[in-house]
Amino acid sequence: MSCGFESRPGHNMTNPQLIKSAIFVKGAVHDTGLPVETFPEIAFIGRSNVGKSSVINTLVGRNKLARSSSTPGFTAEANFYLINEEFYLVDLPGYGFARGSHVQRDKIARIIEWYFISEKTNTKKVVLIIDAKVGPTVDDIHFYNFLVEHKQDIIIIANKFDKLKQNEVFKALASIENAFEGKKIIKYSAREKIGIEELFESLS
Repeated sequence: MSCGFESRPGHNMTNPQLIKSAIFVKGAVHDTGLPVETFPEIAFIGRSNVGKSSVINTLVGRNKLARSSSTPGFTAEANFYLINEEFYLVDLPGYGFARGSHVQRDKIARIIEWYFISEKTNTKKVVLIIDAKVGPTVDDIHFYNFLVEHKQDIIIIANKFDKLKQNEVFKALASIENAFEGKKIIKYSAREKIGIEELFESLS
């Protein structure tokens, strides 16, 4: 059983045909709500409106697999998507929505912390998504440190990279690299299809 996107003879890892099936299974906020079938999990985490759903959709070659809300901070559950009947992609709720109430923000933080602390989940890798234009936020750093503390295998991508002007690229990358010292940063754009192959390789 694979726990990532493994290359197969005759297949390019970025070819959507590699994904034979991709279905939404359910959302969960605690152990009793987890899917019945256990598979390896790849979790996606990032601040509200960072583009997690778009990253997942481009990665699996589906336009509307991962669902996004028109209201930032609205989705407050861990959404499980079963890929090839072999592993789950887990879209965690977006944190740090500035207009959200303290109650809602605390609820989302508890759900994220539950997912990584629970003995019932089966996380193999975590994709932490940073907004390349905004740069690392206090919340990004907080959850990164939380993931490190819990010994997660972390991949960091700088999403919305296409929104950077040419004279902003160096400064933006330097800011992200300094915040996550020693970690490789994948430049990503769902719209321009930048970084998909590199992310596939990191998940293999």
